[in-house]
Amino acid sequence: MRVNRAWLGLVVLALPTLLVAIDTTALLLALPQLSADMGATNVEQLWISDSYGFMVAGMVITMGTLGDRIGRRRLLMIGAAAFALLSVVAAFATDPLMLIVARALLGVAGATLAPSTLALITNMFRDGRQRGQAIAIWATCQFTGGALGPVLAGFLLQHFWWGSVFLVAVPAMGLLLLAGPVLLPEFRSDRAGRLDPASVGLSLVSVLSMVYGVKQLTVESVPVVPAVALVAGAAVGALFVRRQLRLETPLLDLRLLRNRPFTAVLVALVFAGIAMAGTGLLVTQYLQSVLGFSPIVSAMLFAPMGLGVAVGTMAAPALARRMKQTTAIAGGLVGSALGSLLLVGVGGAGALPLVMIGIAVLALGTGPLFALGTGLVVGSVPPERAGSAASMSETGNYFGGSLGFALIGVVAAVVYRSRMDGTSDSLSGAVAASRHLPADQGAQLLDAAREAFTAGLHVTGVVAAVIFAGLAVLVLTMRPATRTGPVALPDREATRS
Repeated sequence: MRVNRAWLGLVVLALPTLLVAIDTTALLLALPQLSADMGATNVEQLWISDSYGFMVAGMVITMGTLGDRIGRRRLLMIGAAAFALLSVVAAFATDPLMLIVARALLGVAGATLAPSTLALITNMFRDGRQRGQAIAIWATCQFTGGALGPVLAGFLLQHFWWGSVFLVAVPAMGLLLLAGPVLLPEFRSDRAGRLDPASVGLSLVSVLSMVYGVKQLTVESVPVVPAVALVAGAAVGALFVRRQLRLETPLLDLRLLRNRPFTAVLVALVFAGIAMAGTGLLVTQYLQSVLGFSPIVSAMLFAPMGLGVAVGTMAAPALARRMKQTTAIAGGLVGSALGSLLLVGVGGAGALPLVMIGIAVLALGTGPLFALGTGLVVGSVPPERAGSAASMSETGNYFGGSLGFALIGVVAAVVYRSRMDGTSDSLSGAVAASRHLPADQGAQLLDAAREAFTAGLHVTGVVAAVIFAGLAVLVLTMRPATRTGPVALPDREATRS
């Protein structure tokens, strides 16, 4: 009976995870329509798309640790109610400012969901094998939702107004609010202590400054402001670290980083995020600007990347039964490196099949890392610290994605400009300039720009392959986690109600 209740609880946790991921990526396709309806400027469009991610990244550390203090189910219920309400507000927003504020507050609510659900799964499934299967299902929902988001958005935008993309998550949150108190147990730490407001402020300022700086590096022609944001974020981060090491009950227990497998997997999650986000950025632009597909068709052609991760995460527990977890993770990363190298050969008539196979293999190989690696992170710490560990894992994912867009985007831009000999700064700029040139000159400019961009994609494939291969070596050299079997939850460390 207990097992059945746990698996039913997993369904309640997984469905909102799936639909929130759909909601997040669906906005990208809805942005042009809602911007036209609202008359949003370019700057307002940027904040509409980024405010959610900024606030999730900035608040996930606080929310993960807050769940350890007040109860993970309680925090999840509060976050779900707020997310449902704010989704309705966003759907019926009447101006850009209202939508930006709603999206930012949605980010605060969204920051409660991932660490709370992951921490609850860790506590609900004491057996290591079942916990691995549950985490794989949870991760699969995240990546499947991300892949299906643009496709679902295309369908909704054909039949309804842009606000419908925000309403997708409301029924799932309603189900969570109704079934959660019945199916989900409560977990909290008796030794968590009081929340430190200064630590909350320092973590928020540090993460927001650094994520903002990284994102702006890709759009600012003069990188002074992003550089200042990065330096300021790093300085505040140093103060945050110093304060955490001095507090008896810190907001984020950085002593967890002394655990070698814990730290190694966190590093792997960050760098895998860099490789995947950077590759995804280049491939989506290649599909649209080089091969000439529409945004909705490009979204469907790009779906194998998200679905590949989903398949890889679902297969991970079966792999772990046949080999060591570290071997399964490293083997998958080697596969990702090979998939990345396929992108080096992209070009000519066979470009599209090679791109789709490359991103599918790349994504498939990362599945064991995201499923088993996440399990190693939360399985390497005592149960009462699961929320803190989950928040560190999620923060690593967000940083990896942001860094991938910035760093690999910059590398590809440098390759493009060197190939164009200073005649064009970007492929989109070349497309715009070609419209004002005679037909022959415009065609020559576009051909040269597309070849230069393709060269950038080739370099991206090499960079991603090097990253994945290096991570495979890192994972193989780390010590196995010390806690892999059923875990007892002493009454003095945690309470259940």
